[in-house]
Amino acid sequence: MADAALLMEQPYGQFGAMNPTGHAAIYLDRICAQSPTELRMCAPDEDGVVISRYHRVGGYDWIAIPIVPYLYSVERVEDIPSEATPALEAQLRDDYRRQYLLNIAPNTTAAEAAGEPPPGDWTQLVGASYDRKIYGFQIETTREQDERLVALLNDRRNIAGFNLLYRNCADFSRNVLNMYYPHAVRRNFLVDLGITTPKQVARSLTRYAHRNPGLEFTTFVIPQVPGTIPRSHPVYGVVESMMKSKKYVVPLAVLSPHVTAGMAIAYFTDGRFKIPKNAERVLVPGEPAEKPSAPVLVPAAE
Repeated sequence: MADAALLMEQPYGQFGAMNPTGHAAIYLDRICAQSPTELRMCAPDEDGVVISRYHRVGGYDWIAIPIVPYLYSVERVEDIPSEATPALEAQLRDDYRRQYLLNIAPNTTAAEAAGEPPPGDWTQLVGASYDRKIYGFQIETTREQDERLVALLNDRRNIAGFNLLYRNCADFSRNVLNMYYPHAVRRNFLVDLGITTPKQVARSLTRYAHRNPGLEFTTFVIPQVPGTIPRSHPVYGVVESMMKSKKYVVPLAVLSPHVTAGMAIAYFTDGRFKIPKNAERVLVPGEPAEKPSAPVLVPAAE
């Protein structure tokens, strides 16, 4: 038995404060990366891959990264640091980029060739757990379904076309899950104004699993790595973020009380979704969060 898991990732930083919908990705435990842009079925001792849609990363629509590097920028679970600093996070990411991702995030200046990491959104590809807490919603798949997904994604043109409103990371996750279970995940035109959000994908997949109790469905949480990196923020939907922010809801209530009332009704009737309290804490899916402490790695001196 294998699984596909939606990774609903908390927002972080200044952009995350302005846009609290977070990030969505798909973890597939029977599918691996032949390269960051080509999929294959895993060998027995491999852990699977994370795929997602990105903005301005190598000109591609989607990119595939093995699960452990995706979360921690290292290749082995035993090398995951027990805590992290911004300097360590940057060093581990750039070390992985230089070994595996130069075709996607190349050195373009002499300073970068000498050891300075390039700017850009490539940093979203690895080390996600240093910046975010991540929630997983995992549903069973068959080998035939996995093989069909590999063939579909490998055969399609992988050309960037990101749009925050209608072709974002959550849309990609919605489409992948619907390849497994058609019509399982839908947009919500009331609580998200038609924009696909990570929280709506999680809500929709959970409801689909509850309507189909014969399918194995589990949840897990991957904690943000302890350390001095700022903590991530809660995930909200579109209307939910407005309802929970005074800087939005108060002016809107003054200018258009009827619209505000309608948004409140939509949120309280169909917009609330709570993460299950019994979600298992893991380092990676299938690996409990409690493990012998790894050494705290110290970044090399400049």
